[in-house]
Amino acid sequence: MFGPLTPRRPGLDPRARRGRLRAAALGTVLVTVLSPALSACGGGTAAAGGGATLKWASSYFPTHWDPVVGGSGAQFRELALVYASLTRTDEKGNAVPDLAKSWEYNDKGDRLTFHLRPGLKFSDGEPVDGAAVKAAIERAKNQKNSALFGDLTSIKSVDAKGLDAVVHLTQVDYQIPQLLGERVLQIASPKAAKNAAKLDQNPVGAGPFTVTQIIPGTKAVLKRNPDYWDAKNIHINKVELTSAPDASTVVSGLQTGAYNFADIEPSQAESAKKAGLDVFVQPGFNASNISLNINKAPFDNDKVVDALRYAINRQEFVDKLTFGYGEVTNQPFPNGYVAYDPASANTYPYDPAKSKRLLAEAGYRSGDIKLNLVIPAEDPQAEIVQAQLEKVGIKVTIKIDKNWATPFFAKDLTFSLYATTGRDSALQTLTAHFGPHGPLNLSSPYEPSGFEAAAAKVRETPLDSPDYAKVLQAATRAGLRSKALIFTYSQPNLIAKSKSVSKLPRNPAHIDWTGVTVGGN
Repeated sequence: MFGPLTPRRPGLDPRARRGRLRAAALGTVLVTVLSPALSACGGGTAAAGGGATLKWASSYFPTHWDPVVGGSGAQFRELALVYASLTRTDEKGNAVPDLAKSWEYNDKGDRLTFHLRPGLKFSDGEPVDGAAVKAAIERAKNQKNSALFGDLTSIKSVDAKGLDAVVHLTQVDYQIPQLLGERVLQIASPKAAKNAAKLDQNPVGAGPFTVTQIIPGTKAVLKRNPDYWDAKNIHINKVELTSAPDASTVVSGLQTGAYNFADIEPSQAESAKKAGLDVFVQPGFNASNISLNINKAPFDNDKVVDALRYAINRQEFVDKLTFGYGEVTNQPFPNGYVAYDPASANTYPYDPAKSKRLLAEAGYRSGDIKLNLVIPAEDPQAEIVQAQLEKVGIKVTIKIDKNWATPFFAKDLTFSLYATTGRDSALQTLTAHFGPHGPLNLSSPYEPSGFEAAAAKVRETPLDSPDYAKVLQAATRAGLRSKALIFTYSQPNLIAKSKSVSKLPRNPAHIDWTGVTVGGN
């Protein structure tokens, strides 16, 4: 999913930001659900009933527990404690069975049938069946505050036939199994979802854990779900999810045992290692960019856009912000990922002299162009951009607007920063950035020439086709012709954990608790 990069955490979905504004009042209420015996949920490692307690300090504690509203590129990992999906992602980034044990397309590729596992139920006792899938998709498409409706435009309708969900598509689209995983379709109980506001504070899913307590914005306590389809491989008995304090105190909290698992920033990694903690480098799709609106001056001049492209020194972002964990990129995918296009890797290298020449050819002298760089909060990236553009004669003033989301997604801004955590469907990442109505395309309804045709070809190519990688990379290449985005750098997700927490599967961007133990259990 997508969001503005701050010094702390990339990945806030644009539509989720709108939901945050509407639901800000929810964070004042203490909600305790299900278990009256929660007073025993204290700080020890062992928990009643066997297993052990995971104590997770999170810098992106959920603002919404309704997966339709959530939409965050980071928060979906925490909601996945409660909710399962039709598919999930393996260590290669491929869609594999979750609630659905299998699926198949019709010959034309415009109808897809998911076959659900038998005997499953949500934590409120409701059955996990085709009707639940139908309800989840329809709610994601139609609920007024849904953060997901734009992801499901290929889905025309869903028929429920017992344990089967038959998905009818508006076009041939072989991306659907990849799309309907943890990021886009975490499935809630249809009965609980009838009261969406209540679900937002009292989640009811069919995932590996169930919630016993939520203190909005502060803490959630969860217990192992014995009815989860893969419960035999979930060895953690209880999860205490806590909103992390100031970043500088997270490592000390891990040392004292207040936590045994925490997401950290690159600046904390070295101190975590020195403290004897394990630092887990989780692959991800994180990529930062500079967003331009070519519908507004001076970016309506192609030479000015190209001047900015040559003025950006990507290596400086890596050196100053990632502490050795990042790499330069000029596209929304990490090097080595199936959608990464090697042929586009060296376009627009750093060349400030050429940048100055282009500005002069466009009729601008040094100091003529004055830009406001509008961002939602303080961000060292902005200062780097400001300094680099000053070197070529462009004056940048950094403006902080806490309500930044409104003008950004209304496409009213001229110049801003953004970042993405991507999607399991690479095509969804591409269309969000480069499509005419993409939420991350500040220049809507503009799209680069040839992108629509290239994206259509990706949809029409089965994921197991030998041509898939070539077709997908061609779509990336077409998208990168966009004048609206200048990508700068990427970095993985970093997690520090006590040695009592075993290794995690290296699923890109996902946290998978399958087989993970705490304290040797």
